[in-house]
Amino acid sequence: MTDPTVTIRPFVAEDWPAWRALRLRALADSPDAFAATLADAQARADETWQALLAQTVASGQHLPLLAVVGNQPAGLAWAKVEGGSATLYQVWVAPEQRGHGIAQALLARAIGWASERGATTIELEVTAGDTPAVRLYRRMGFVETGMPVPMTGRSGLHEQGMRLLLD
Repeated sequence: MTDPTVTIRPFVAEDWPAWRALRLRALADSPDAFAATLADAQARADETWQALLAQTVASGQHLPLLAVVGNQPAGLAWAKVEGGSATLYQVWVAPEQRGHGIAQALLARAIGWASERGATTIELEVTAGDTPAVRLYRRMGFVETGMPVPMTGRSGLHEQGMRLLLD
């Protein structure tokens, strides 16, 4: 049996239920990896999820990405370009899909998009430590910037800034 096809594509406004489901799943699976909390995200009304994605998609400054394996949503990443810099956030892949290059594919798409829009750097914040996420970002060429700082509202956790210089 062959592996199902992996597709990386931008979210469209009508994908808000998939975005909501993936985001809630990400926050439940990896609560220490995100500044947002599951409780706050669960409290959002459907109309809020719809409006946020619709505004973001229409802005031209954001690239919300969806990874699909077969026909199942399997991961997401989000990039935003402002001026000469891009920010990457909400990167997550479903546990059953990890280890198949999906995160790298999401990052590659986001990095290429940011570069095409004239960004010279792409930055992110990641929970500090020797984690799979930090190792992934290092493999993709990101380097740490500064010292880790305490995460707001997260006792004992620190976040590390990382940056990738784009050609």
